[in-house]
Amino acid sequence: MRACLLFLLFCLPISQAGAVTFRAAIDEARWQMETSQFSCLLSQAIPSYGTGAFEHEAGEAVRFILTPTQQQQITGPARLVAEASQWQPGIAPKLLGVVRVKDSSGVIEVPATLAENMLAALYQGMTPTFNTDQWFGSPEMLKVGVSAANFQSAYTDYLQCVTGLLPANFRQVARTAILFPSGQSGLSDATRQRLDLIATYVKADNSVQTIYVDGHSDNFGRRLLNRDLSKKRAEEVTRYLVQLGLPEDKIITRYHGERYPVVPNNSAENRARNRRVTVRLEREEGTSL
Repeated sequence: MRACLLFLLFCLPISQAGAVTFRAAIDEARWQMETSQFSCLLSQAIPSYGTGAFEHEAGEAVRFILTPTQQQQITGPARLVAEASQWQPGIAPKLLGVVRVKDSSGVIEVPATLAENMLAALYQGMTPTFNTDQWFGSPEMLKVGVSAANFQSAYTDYLQCVTGLLPANFRQVARTAILFPSGQSGLSDATRQRLDLIATYVKADNSVQTIYVDGHSDNFGRRLLNRDLSKKRAEEVTRYLVQLGLPEDKIITRYHGERYPVVPNNSAENRARNRRVTVRLEREEGTSL
């Protein structure tokens, strides 16, 4: 991979004199910060092109998204290069990687490692720049740069936001399956840690309206005993969530015995998957965080 990047660095043009260039001037560069417990968004408008934004969602790594106001401005691969800013004469450019547009919209999503490298380059005063040999599908060269002007103070705000993020986002806690040993209903330390995480999220997100707790069993033994065991498992989970401070009236506890296996009960491994309590969060319709 490193050899391929070096090939692109030395064999493909980076300076692109005469290329169509979009980049905020020093006196135009503005960093906007949007903060919450759920995500941190650090963005910059790129005049006449669109926006570039670092998005850091709770429980996830940071990513960078370059969004054009007009579709299909970039149609092929683009070289992501840390270029010297206007106040850094003589500093050589550094190839960070090669990225591609997401779809016909022309949006580029930069993955975590490259996004972190972009943040480091900006902190050093350099300008991460997307270089491509095709603009709107023509052979016209295009450069789209993210200005480092005023970045360091914005980066301080970004770091403060990141330290306040929740440990998980909604997608990571919305559906949870808790497994139990055969014939048992007690909670393990790992289960308690998972329920702690769910409770932390629910307390922060007022849009969570209902918590469904459903107990299940495998088909080993008598059906009525399995139903009773699934009830004990579900009630144990509900009891612990209430102890953590979740409102009992938000929790709907149900139990189903062996009626709804997720896999056939034809092996020890499958029966282990069926001995479970599922915890499902439901939010207000249309809520997006």
